[in-house]
Amino acid sequence: MKKIIMLVLVMVLTTVMFTACAQEDKVVLNVYNWGDYIDEDIFELFEEETGIKINYETYATNEEMYTKIKKGGTKYDLAIPSEYMIEKMIREEMLEKIDLSKIPNFVNIDEDFKNLSFDPENAYSVPYFWGTVGIIYNTELIDEPIESWNVLWDEKYAGQFTMMDSQRDSIMVALKKLGYSMNTKNLDELEEAKQLLIEQKPMVLAYVGDNVKDMLISGEAAMAVVWSGEASAVIQEYDEFEYVLPVEGSNKWFDNIVIPKGAKNIDEAHQFIDFLCRPDIGFLNADYVGYSTVNSETLKLIDPDLMGTTYAYPLDEWIENYEIFRDPGDFILEYDRIWTEVKAN
Repeated sequence: MKKIIMLVLVMVLTTVMFTACAQEDKVVLNVYNWGDYIDEDIFELFEEETGIKINYETYATNEEMYTKIKKGGTKYDLAIPSEYMIEKMIREEMLEKIDLSKIPNFVNIDEDFKNLSFDPENAYSVPYFWGTVGIIYNTELIDEPIESWNVLWDEKYAGQFTMMDSQRDSIMVALKKLGYSMNTKNLDELEEAKQLLIEQKPMVLAYVGDNVKDMLISGEAAMAVVWSGEASAVIQEYDEFEYVLPVEGSNKWFDNIVIPKGAKNIDEAHQFIDFLCRPDIGFLNADYVGYSTVNSETLKLIDPDLMGTTYAYPLDEWIENYEIFRDPGDFILEYDRIWTEVKAN
């Protein structure tokens, strides 16, 4: 009996050891992304198909992501920055080159989103989502049609609206109101924008990030400057909200997937990028996050009612005067200064 018990114990311990070893041998892919910007259920699907686990962390701004990767210490295999930050990271040699031969599903990406100015030939990035920045408002609390950024300086809405806690986007709003490019390097124009934002600040309910949806739904805020996907998530659940593309123009943005320099799991990173480019996975992801897909095959699966809406798939003529953020190089220090002075005032 003792021999049988010992044999059973040995078998159990051996099984535990083999299981532990198998878990230790399993590749863990470190993914760094915006908050609430992926359907985390697809991680399990990816692991079931490939045996690769996902370790997932989030950030609130491009600048936060850049600073953490620039400092090093934590090795991410994938990140999802916006266009101007990708341009900056390429310039500073912070990214690995993408091997498109390892991403066969890249053929599904619409040609309109390939080879853009910040990364010609998609040498360093693969398109993920795109969208705009505009104004969402509650029609039950605001009874006039909104068309312009000017409404954010109207005293009658003091304390009823939020701005984005995002340096480039909030400065963009002021620059566009003034009729200037959001990529300006003219100090006089930036100073005008700074003064506008300082003048506006007492009227701002809060500078916010991901929590803007909760503030709108609860009625705490009647109006907000938001990314289009945030508006989409609210509008598809609550009929009283509308999303406006301001007539003065705004930011037409693109977020792409990149592999930071020094990533340990480059082959597995390519596998996950290819997985995200699949039409079915693209649909699950777009349906969850509410942002506009870059995938032509996924687009065929999207609800047709979303086509031609301001918040999901706007008509080209509605956004023809919209700009793409560019990396200002060392001039970013002036944008940093402006934003610091606005927030500290």
